[in-house]
Amino acid sequence: MDKARDTAVKIMNEVHENGAYANVALTRQLRKAELDDTDRRFVTELVYGAVKAGDTLDWILRRYVNRPLKKIPPMIREILRLGLYQIFYLDKVPDSAACNTAVDLAKKYSHPGTVKFVNAVLRTAVREPERAKFPEGKGHATEGLALASQHPQWLVKRWVKAFGFEETQSLCDFNNGQALLSVRANTLRADRDTLLAALKEAGTEAEPSKWTPEGVIITAHGSLDRLQPLQDGLCQVQDESSMLVAHVVDPQPGEFVIDCCSAPGGKTTHLAALMQDKGRILAGDIYEHKIDRIQENADRLGISIIETQLLDAREVGQSYPAQADRVLVDAPCSGLGVLRRKPDARWNKSEAEISELPALQHAIIESAAAAVKPGGVLVYSTCTIEPAENQAIVEAFLAKHPQFQLEPAGDYLPVKRPEAMVQLYPQRDGTDGFFIARMRRSLEA
Repeated sequence: MDKARDTAVKIMNEVHENGAYANVALTRQLRKAELDDTDRRFVTELVYGAVKAGDTLDWILRRYVNRPLKKIPPMIREILRLGLYQIFYLDKVPDSAACNTAVDLAKKYSHPGTVKFVNAVLRTAVREPERAKFPEGKGHATEGLALASQHPQWLVKRWVKAFGFEETQSLCDFNNGQALLSVRANTLRADRDTLLAALKEAGTEAEPSKWTPEGVIITAHGSLDRLQPLQDGLCQVQDESSMLVAHVVDPQPGEFVIDCCSAPGGKTTHLAALMQDKGRILAGDIYEHKIDRIQENADRLGISIIETQLLDAREVGQSYPAQADRVLVDAPCSGLGVLRRKPDARWNKSEAEISELPALQHAIIESAAAAVKPGGVLVYSTCTIEPAENQAIVEAFLAKHPQFQLEPAGDYLPVKRPEAMVQLYPQRDGTDGFFIARMRRSLEA
């Protein structure tokens, strides 16, 4: 039995049948499997690749079976998906190995008839790859791009309308690229140069971020559980674009800052570092286990000014009326700017979800604004590229609240930008998609 592929199949089943997040299920199963580093990397490649391929793999599978996919037992369905992924997308795996290991897995999870079925499907795919040729030509360009780029067709259509075909292709290509690990130096304990030296000593390959003075891109590393500078609190895992938010908030030592939707605490702990761990930060979230993660990160980083609280962001204004010097709303959003980092996320989104989110975002920013004291600052951010969740939210809020004035968020970035409201696009900026707007409440209000 191929333990690596068996582990991959179990993880894929957790994702597709139980709704588990791919990264969470992967971490859990790898801890149980006790694989060597080579097999761990292979499992990671298989899982992330097959999960990311999602509906594209199922489209391919339908070319080789004559029954509805839902009629195929779940574990067998995952074995077929994994086999097809190796045949069509992994050149380094011989087709014979993909077929033979799938057959062995089928023997473990089903009866001889099903084993023959798995063998027949995959052998046919090897012999007749032309069956899975994606549609092309007039009238099929968008469908072909969606299948080839492994994105939902509705999303590709949406982006083609917003950006045009070529730019959408670039966006999809970016989402399918490798997302390197980025960390932020915990400046309460180490500057970036010190962190880079510590990472080198720990056996990693790293380079400075071009976006933030605290940011580091790690290009090669082992298990994060064993990355000593991280465990020692010298750094915090955080995406590069996410690091920009705290700079736009620009908190000062001694202030009272509220981070409304703070889990897991990357931006919260960054705010604390910029404040030199002086003042008070209230970190709120609606889930207790996420609150625990914020506190764990704060403890590891040696931060004392963060107070965690179970708090619905829609009620923060009622709880802390006109009290905070600065309020950050990193709003729940569709996450369409960070699909590169979440292989399963693209298949869990829907147009209905996107249309429903603005109501929640409006409610949160309304409440958060009520917590800002006269002269204080309100920052709204998301990790999406959807105008309805970004510019439209801020514009509607400002139209309703003349006591708040938009300030040029681009002026507060480490690398200045001309926009009043900063929108990063993956296909244009080469980083995760992110939106940041900064508003100040008048002293008279």
